[in-house]
Amino acid sequence: MTDSVRTLTDLQTLTGRAMRLSLRNVDGLLTALMLPPIMMFMFVYFFGGAIHTGGRYIDYVVPGVLLVCVGFGAGTTAVSVSQDLSGAIVDRLRSMNVRGESLIAGHVVASVSRNLASAALAVTFAFVIGYRSHAGAADWVAAVALLTLFVLAISWFAAAIGILVRSPEAAQGITFIVSFLPYPSSAFVPVSTMPSWLRPFAANQPVSQVVDAIRALLAGGSGVGGLGSTAWHSIAWSAGILVVSVGLAGTLFSRRVG
Repeated sequence: MTDSVRTLTDLQTLTGRAMRLSLRNVDGLLTALMLPPIMMFMFVYFFGGAIHTGGRYIDYVVPGVLLVCVGFGAGTTAVSVSQDLSGAIVDRLRSMNVRGESLIAGHVVASVSRNLASAALAVTFAFVIGYRSHAGAADWVAAVALLTLFVLAISWFAAAIGILVRSPEAAQGITFIVSFLPYPSSAFVPVSTMPSWLRPFAANQPVSQVVDAIRALLAGGSGVGGLGSTAWHSIAWSAGILVVSVGLAGTLFSRRVG
């Protein structure tokens, strides 16, 4: 068996393990499944009537809810990585000639799968309560691609945090920053309604760029070719976070496990 085939086999096995651990964590699973509909219901029916976006609020808020769920999913990934590194799983993998890095990559792939499933549930519920999109097939594919790239980047960032800290509780606390980022952004309200000192940060942080790009695609008004700089800024932010996080995770893992 070649090294590449062995690596892919290890990654598949450890991804399956991470998914099984998620299924056994009933509390976490229920939170992941129930959070999207609850947040969608809350923002649309509790706050939507007081927020003016120039159109129907439910059409505005759907991308924001998707990215909030990504933030909460990052916490799960960081905690899972921290728990594994606090135990003896890495030593056991080494005894079986399995690279420890495959363990981290397995958690990341499982995280992407969980987040995309959560996003699908959120969009389905949104359609049930009245969301409508004029996007074509190409727009939907592009929107899913942008979301997947961002989820991948944040999952690797969360994995790096899980490697860095020494306890699952600390991992959960630090990744709260990721969960908070959608709020000072264009996810739930237009940036123009925010105080002047907050607008530059809110308009230019990664969540706003990703949300604006996905919102434009799902609205179907501009088409894939008409997104302009928004899509490129979204891709640049996600790719930058991904590259830095993968490098950081590899360095931290090597230092921690020796």
